[in-house]
Amino acid sequence: MSPRRLLGQILKEMEVVSESQIKQAMLIQNQKGGAIGNILIQLGYATEEEVLLALGAQVGMEVINLEEAEISKDIIGKIPSSMARSYKIIPVKFDNNILTVAMFNPLNINILDDLRFTLGCAIKGALSDEASLNKAIDKYYPHEEDKSVDGLLKKMSETIDDVKDALESGEEKGKAFSLDNLQAMAEQAPVKKLLNLILLHAIKDHAADIHLEPFEKELKIRYRVDGVLYEMVPPPLSLAPALISRIKIMSNLNISEMRIPQNGRMSLLVGGKPIDIRVSTLPTMFGESVVMRILDKDVVSLDIDNIGLADDDKKLIKDLINLPNGVVIVTGPTGSGKTTTLYSALNYLNDIKWKIITTEDPVEYDLPGIIQCPINDEIGVTFSACLRSILRQDPDIILVGEVRDAETAQMAIESSLTGHIVLTTLHTNDAPSSISRLLDLGIEPFLLTATIEGIIAQRLIRKICPHCKEEITPTDEMLIELNLSRDEIKGKKVYYGKKCSACNNTGYKGRMAIFEMMLMTSRIRQLIMSHASVEAVRNAAREEGMRTLRESGLKAIFDGYSTVEEVVRETLSAELEK
Repeated sequence: MSPRRLLGQILKEMEVVSESQIKQAMLIQNQKGGAIGNILIQLGYATEEEVLLALGAQVGMEVINLEEAEISKDIIGKIPSSMARSYKIIPVKFDNNILTVAMFNPLNINILDDLRFTLGCAIKGALSDEASLNKAIDKYYPHEEDKSVDGLLKKMSETIDDVKDALESGEEKGKAFSLDNLQAMAEQAPVKKLLNLILLHAIKDHAADIHLEPFEKELKIRYRVDGVLYEMVPPPLSLAPALISRIKIMSNLNISEMRIPQNGRMSLLVGGKPIDIRVSTLPTMFGESVVMRILDKDVVSLDIDNIGLADDDKKLIKDLINLPNGVVIVTGPTGSGKTTTLYSALNYLNDIKWKIITTEDPVEYDLPGIIQCPINDEIGVTFSACLRSILRQDPDIILVGEVRDAETAQMAIESSLTGHIVLTTLHTNDAPSSISRLLDLGIEPFLLTATIEGIIAQRLIRKICPHCKEEITPTDEMLIELNLSRDEIKGKKVYYGKKCSACNNTGYKGRMAIFEMMLMTSRIRQLIMSHASVEAVRNAAREEGMRTLRESGLKAIFDGYSTVEEVVRETLSAELEK
């Protein structure tokens, strides 16, 4: 079989791009990853239509313009709405028992295999751009009442009693469910449909996690978007064991064990894209509490150029991680985006000439070309134990997921002394506090000054919704909270979100990071050696150009990205320490 032609060469033959443009795109691809076609589009060398035509020629699929196509109801009826939305496909033709379906990712051949098996006919793929495909799906598969949790629960009202009967058959009130009954309830069609809908709504709204919380008289379901929890329509409490058992089955957990916490993972295919979900269960007074952490690479940017860094901060980080050895620390509370920053740094460093090894608890995203080791404390695979073995693998760059104890801190320090660049995280409120935290762990000051090159503190703040963004005059209360006077904000603009349907009436859409970067200058090293206070180190760092978290937040306010309330909320703890 002849080898597949390269997309860049096809575009060159179409006289769309030149050889030098292809080489430039390949250089970016080697540094940052990504599809060559998307890179050429971003560089402005090719249009989306031209890349789509070249992609069709490469994989031998026709390109279909869905905006001009008229598809009959008979053909649309060949594929159910749930399947079309899940796989992000749409049927366009049916001839000689061959169903042609339009898709935007021709490399995902598993979709075609699934369709052949499910529909029992030959399947032929065709190409369309993603935007047109989404419009066509909304046109031919309109949302119905049961596409909402509320609508589905109304339709389920007649079947809920049947589910309860199936679960409680042969059981006396007050006793635990049998394994057979747990499996029976988890396999009920209404339960499956409700869980799928909960997951799809959360993923569609770019939720970070979903919480199922059983209480004495209700089952709460909440999901976190942009760091804030929102409540969904609660299902009947009687469905709690059914939903939780279904989640445990999907994540390969023991459904009969309800006395101890469990952790697992599940994978879903939504819109033709794989999404990993990390599952954690916790026994409570009224049942098991379940948290599902959604890991969607399309939502989280792992590009160092797109994580909210100002140009000067971006240069500082790139300079730090390109050093031949030393320790770079990213610090902040849980949920402040530390892992995203470190993954973005690794993506930037990822090159065939470097051996990169990470040790994480847990491994959140699979990074191609990087060796990732999950921590398992139960069998003795701790950060420090893993780090010892990593050093025998001759790495160039090491990521230690978190410094939790003196042994891990000591190992990370020693690793940098032997010629490695070590990236790691700590839990402190700001960058200068990291020094006192490491000293408290028992690390000698001379080791800190010899190895640490920079400390980055960060927070995540919500961004103003662009659809309802409006300029306001800051109130006196706002100025007091920011410790600013009217004269200091003269000529600067402040904005807020009026709240609209696009942002679910919150006034915010998406999040960005704000940073505090402390470089280890000779003056700061001298202060550490003399056991100076955190306040003295902080003042010296500010005098030498460090922008504090609050100052980075103020920049985000005056640049029109976020609000006074958000910056005050996320930087208050760091300000109180000063």
